[in-house]
Amino acid sequence: MNNTRAYWIETMHRIAVPVLTALAARKLRATMPVERKRDEQIAYSHLEAFARTLVGIAPWLESSPSDPEEARLHKYYGELVRAAMDAATDPDSPDYLNFTTGYQPIVDTAFLAHAILRAPQALWHSLEPRVQVNVVHALKATRSRKPGFNNWLLFSAMIETALFAVGEEWDRMRVDYALRQHEQWYLGDGMYSDGPHYHADYYNSFVIQPMMVDIIERVGGEADDWAQMAAPILARAQRYAAVLERSISPEGTFPVTGRSIAYRFGAFQLLAQVALRGELPTAVQPAQVRGALSAVIRRLIEAPGTFDEAGWLQIGLCGHQPELGEPYISTGSLYLCSAVFLPLGLPAEDTFWSSPDAPWTSQKAWSGLYVDIDKAL
Repeated sequence: MNNTRAYWIETMHRIAVPVLTALAARKLRATMPVERKRDEQIAYSHLEAFARTLVGIAPWLESSPSDPEEARLHKYYGELVRAAMDAATDPDSPDYLNFTTGYQPIVDTAFLAHAILRAPQALWHSLEPRVQVNVVHALKATRSRKPGFNNWLLFSAMIETALFAVGEEWDRMRVDYALRQHEQWYLGDGMYSDGPHYHADYYNSFVIQPMMVDIIERVGGEADDWAQMAAPILARAQRYAAVLERSISPEGTFPVTGRSIAYRFGAFQLLAQVALRGELPTAVQPAQVRGALSAVIRRLIEAPGTFDEAGWLQIGLCGHQPELGEPYISTGSLYLCSAVFLPLGLPAEDTFWSSPDAPWTSQKAWSGLYVDIDKAL
């Protein structure tokens, strides 16, 4: 394992292991602190922590590492997530998670569904039939509530897409509505508004484009008009991935703009996803993305106060900054930062990991080196 990949694995493990070991032992509710501004978030935080952890590490769970040490850790995580999935969806478990009360479970059941799409062998086919039945019941339990008229439409669509992928009855209308409405919300140059109005935040990367890319890839063949959406959706994702790469400063910082900034480097989910898919824009090389994301990870994860004494994430961007948590933010919410780890699904031999270090765009620009001119989609 090269040093950079080893650092990513170590950091992923540091973030994920408290959540998964506690849930696998059916002690998540008993041990996870819930830092929050509103007490109602206690009802949602545990599902948030589990689903958001899985959505980022899913491609790695689905991989077959060649390094012996990484392979041992991978085997351990396979056992861990199977036990955790059982504990989370078993109605008799003390850690049976909240799929039925309030509106927030629509969000995090969708992240769980997205993780299943990204790792069908590890997170579906390897489960016992009894657990599969419980997972399906959990996914379908969210149908009783109406999502908001914004990126939440994609949460409902993602849940239905996962049901389709596992061979269950699914609602095409929820998928169609989300895809068509986001087509109406496309603004140009790789950006969608979040609902009827544009928001200057990272929700194109937290939710919108990663879900659209994976939904259309999985169900695009089910309708001719969906199939026609696939190429534009990918082209827009590639353009926004390029914008994200250019936003990373030479020091590994990025603009502190918009809500949910406490998701930390989850802001780069789309860039990580496009790299995982091997579909980076021509002018963006895998090595420069590896370098840029590594700089961001290191800058944030090593800030004092990022973790509490027991190893749980604390609210903040660069350390413990509780003022950066919106009322809907709690400890569990923070685990969307795991989405940066998607490229760990690539083998160590892939050029993303094996090619020589290369400066990213802002490093080149602010060092007086040659930089490709930027242009709109």
